Amino acid sequence: MARVALVTGGSRGIGEAISKALKAEGYEVAATYAGNDEKAAAFTEATGIKTYKWNVGDYEASKAGIAKIEEEIGPIDIVVANAGITRDAPFHKMTPEQWQEVIDTNLTGVFNTVHPVWPGMRERGFGRIIVISSINGQKGQFGQVNYAATKAGDLGIVKSLAQEGAAKGITANAICPGYIATEMVMAVPEKVRESIIKNIPAGRLGEPEEIARCVVFLASEDSQFINGSTISANGGQFFV
Repeated sequence: MARVALVTGGSRGIGEAISKALKAEGYEVAATYAGNDEKAAAFTEATGIKTYKWNVGDYEASKAGIAKIEEEIGPIDIVVANAGITRDAPFHKMTPEQWQEVIDTNLTGVFNTVHPVWPGMRERGFGRIIVISSINGQKGQFGQVNYAATKAGDLGIVKSLAQEGAAKGITANAICPGYIATEMVMAVPEKVRESIIKNIPAGRLGEPEEIARCVVFLASEDSQFINGSTISANGGQFFV
């Protein structure tokens, strides 16, 4: 029986590539989204991957959504916590609302997604938690105090869950993408993109599929001894 993978924010950008890659490897995939019904419907029609709508920042909504997936598809074995937002502003202009929105989605959202599936993983003796963090959680970034704080916090979650889950066959790892050629990045002015690429030793943006391949490995049986680790997929831009 195929293992079930949940990908939050799984119908667009990096999440879309992850959902497709996991399906191609034989997993039963469920993808969540927050608001774009049209895009989610098109994604499901094109891929056959079911989508579920909820706000990962809401614990009860997450719990109910996960229960629905497990009822319709089966117990969740792999969680890819990918959903994330930005509300960028220099710190002196950042509002409490901008801070809280990002905290709720990018940090609390990981708790809300993992917590409901954790008991089942412990009982079954298998689980894969894969959190999509960011290069900016490792090095910080101007105008992203809120975002960088959440992505750094996600690394702390992974390191702690790794220690708690190891004896039960559960691994928790993070991937920190650098600048990836998603719709959001490609929408910035060309001069800005060129300035970004100048700081990447590989001389290019990453592709969503390159992040997806990291996820596929971490989700597999072959990655059992890799736990509490961070894969930096950034073209050599930053090392920890």
